[in-house]
Amino acid sequence: MSSMFEITDLQKIGVGLAGFGISFLFLGMLLLFDKGLLAIGNILFIVGLSCVIGVQRTLKFFFQRQKIKASLSFFGGISVVLFGWPIVGMLFEIYGFILLFSGFFPVVINFMRRVPLLGTLLNLPGITGLLDRVAGDTRRTMDFS
Repeated sequence: MSSMFEITDLQKIGVGLAGFGISFLFLGMLLLFDKGLLAIGNILFIVGLSCVIGVQRTLKFFFQRQKIKASLSFFGGISVVLFGWPIVGMLFEIYGFILLFSGFFPVVINFMRRVPLLGTLLNLPGITGLLDRVAGDTRRTMDFS
């Protein structure tokens, strides 16, 4: 059976790099905002994103007129982390990340709800209400079934 679209090797590498980037960012925050881990995580995430969607589309995504505030916050946060203020920098980054990627949250949440073990956890009574507020109107998102 043929899939709707083919994933290139570069895109597979990009997903891996972005995943490692997120892991390094999480580990850097767990280890009391370690500047080195946070810097590596940021670099891997951005390079991975560029590999997945392409350099030109990545630049277009970050530098759209309506997303300039979010992009400045995100990249400003990366700069602040590199200059030695990791907690302040991560706050800026998180704010920018939420503004940049909030449009993808409903699709990601609905996809995660279909993952066998994770879906069970995300459908618990307290968690499902919170995720419904984050996801917004779930009827607008794509159905992956």
